[in-house]
Amino acid sequence: MLSRCPSSAESLSDAFWLDLFEPTDAERSSVERATGLRVPTRAQIDEIEWSSRVFIEGGASYLSTPVLDGIEISHAVRTTIGFVLDTRRLVTVRFAPVAAFDRLVSGYSSASLPHAGDVFLKILETFVDHAADAFERASAELEQISCAGFRREPRRRTRFTDASDALHGALRQLGRMEEGISHVRDMLLGIDRIIAFVLDNDANPGLTGHASRLHAIRADVVSLTDYQVHLSGKVQFLLDATLGFISIQQNDIFKALTIASVVGVPPVLIAGIYGMNFRVMPELGWAFGYPVALLSMGVSALIPLCWFRWRGWL
Repeated sequence: MLSRCPSSAESLSDAFWLDLFEPTDAERSSVERATGLRVPTRAQIDEIEWSSRVFIEGGASYLSTPVLDGIEISHAVRTTIGFVLDTRRLVTVRFAPVAAFDRLVSGYSSASLPHAGDVFLKILETFVDHAADAFERASAELEQISCAGFRREPRRRTRFTDASDALHGALRQLGRMEEGISHVRDMLLGIDRIIAFVLDNDANPGLTGHASRLHAIRADVVSLTDYQVHLSGKVQFLLDATLGFISIQQNDIFKALTIASVVGVPPVLIAGIYGMNFRVMPELGWAFGYPVALLSMGVSALIPLCWFRWRGWL
């Protein structure tokens, strides 16, 4: 029997799984009276200390772990789920919707999961599968960013603003990816802590005989943690590469400004000399003085341009 805070105390005492979604104080008190278990509050399941997330009280295991809602890492939301497990029942406490958890709740009945320990292990397996799917999506998204940055030839006529917007967008996307990957890492770390605690403590008979299943889940967690390190390294590499592209773009701008300033210096010098209007200047009375001055300014501008092109700076 699955229950989301049923109204009658009799149904609460008969349920082997109580899923409490944003429970009120009255609902928590009702469950505590019917089951004899203390239902943790939101502040308690959000604690990050090891001793606050996994401990045994009154013969029941009190466990909590952060989880991720959604497999799109760059847009997923982090929340925390608490577990209270004894020999007869499982109580789950959560304060945000989790798609994977909701599918699990709607997809099983008392006939398919007749034991609280089976439900608990199935929840852990679901979250591990969820983390694997999230990493697969993240890997595909990082591959798209890498392809856009390294495998496609840049168009020569791309406007500066378009290129700048693309680089800034890549930085924002990579930042969201790194944040999402760290959230999945927190979830895997929480699950690994729970499994280690359960394996090291035999105080809960509800999980007796499930050691092989727990070890299998833990092996999956270890492999996903290694893959998370690989993804984090790839995100850091792409982040450094994007910053490198931005630096190259800025250098191109400064190079163009430098060339423009150097090319403009000789013509300005010539114009300044013939603009002094001293009384004794032979060219002032020369009929070809003005066109010769213009020609001199043009040639003086072309000489630096030819030099820059010969040196390969243009």
